[in-house]
Amino acid sequence: MSIVSETEFKGHPMLVIKNADDDKFPFQFGLKKAKLILENIENIKKFVEKYDK
Repeated sequence: MSIVSETEFKGHPMLVIKNADDDKFPFQFGLKKAKLILENIENIKKFVEKYDK
């Protein structure tokens, strides 16, 4: 299960997703990219289905 937290970068809110507490390279993004993800969630799901083995 992923670990999800919020942080801030230069005054902007960021969402941080980690595989584990000691994850050295977490996946993090701000509001603008979060909106892009939500707008394209179906395409992301199709991508995962296509390449997840």
